[in-house]
Amino acid sequence: MKLKILADAHIPYLKGVAEQFGEVEYLPGNQFNRETIKEKDALIVRTVTHFGEEILSGSSVKLICSATIGFDHIDTAWCDTHGVAWRTAPGCNAASVGQYVTASLLYLADKQHFTLKEKTIGIVGVGNVGSKVEAACRKLGMRVLLNDPPREESEGNDNGTTFVDLETIRQEADIITFHTPLTKTGRHQTYHLADDAFFAALSKKPVIINAARGGITDNRALTRALEEGTVSAAVIDCWENEPEIDRELLQRVDIATPHIAGYSADGKWNATRMSLENLNTFFGLHIKPCYLEIPSPKQPVIDLQKVPRDQQLSHAVWHTYHPLTETAALKESPEKFYQFRSNYPLRREYHAYRVVHADPSVSEDLRKLGFRI
Repeated sequence: MKLKILADAHIPYLKGVAEQFGEVEYLPGNQFNRETIKEKDALIVRTVTHFGEEILSGSSVKLICSATIGFDHIDTAWCDTHGVAWRTAPGCNAASVGQYVTASLLYLADKQHFTLKEKTIGIVGVGNVGSKVEAACRKLGMRVLLNDPPREESEGNDNGTTFVDLETIRQEADIITFHTPLTKTGRHQTYHLADDAFFAALSKKPVIINAARGGITDNRALTRALEEGTVSAAVIDCWENEPEIDRELLQRVDIATPHIAGYSADGKWNATRMSLENLNTFFGLHIKPCYLEIPSPKQPVIDLQKVPRDQQLSHAVWHTYHPLTETAALKESPEKFYQFRSNYPLRREYHAYRVVHADPSVSEDLRKLGFRI
């Protein structure tokens, strides 16, 4: 008997591939409900719907495969005690978020007339994504401070990584970027980690970046901090109450995007592959699937011959991705938040591009980021 699978219709590179594993029905994520999932064996989902007792009780679902790194849209406690397995795709979009943060940092450096090599960045949360951001920032010549209490407790300094406390980041960082999961309980809960007290304790006037989960940053507190000048700028990809995002905060931030930092085609392909591998393993199917190829970018060659040397790095990065187009669209039409996410255009990561005529002093930095030279 074939597996009965319900998959989110907006997960790319899935149609025509998932069918190798069973009988597949596709629906938009917001149409997953008690009736549509009731007789399914497995779900392949995104973060649009919350999966807990209210939707899963009485269903035949045995496995939830989320094509995401996070799992706050899954009631894991209920699933664990009711025989519903759940899997995510950790690290699938880490390089994509690194690309997003790098492009945003280069934009702010250009806008505010500073050099990244002169700045200190504090990275809060150093898992798969935070580690990629760390690597990118070091390649850009920045001083990097790392904060991750769970990792610090489990690893100490055994692996050569030096962690600092949150107070050190509040005192020394020119830029603070969050890459933690969203947790509301426990000693290291991250819900509203950046709240009024957090902003009041800042020594400098840093840039705040949230490309993790909306609730990590108290959106009202951040709005006040921007209004009062406690922070100098903000880059927000993840919002509280998505898709009904805070309109006042939206207009105040420098970069505003609809939760797409991890939406490179490469990251999506990784998420789809990992979801199907989880399905394959859980049900013991032993299938060797054929996957779809990722389309090439429209302009895979970046020619820097006529670009001034000091602009070549940013020019190359922005050729692959620039957040201002999305910022303008979201600020103009915030009611289209879900539409922007669901109809996201092709974005490829650095390795899909070849750079020519780069200045020798820039070539090595581009190669370190992942470009083909």
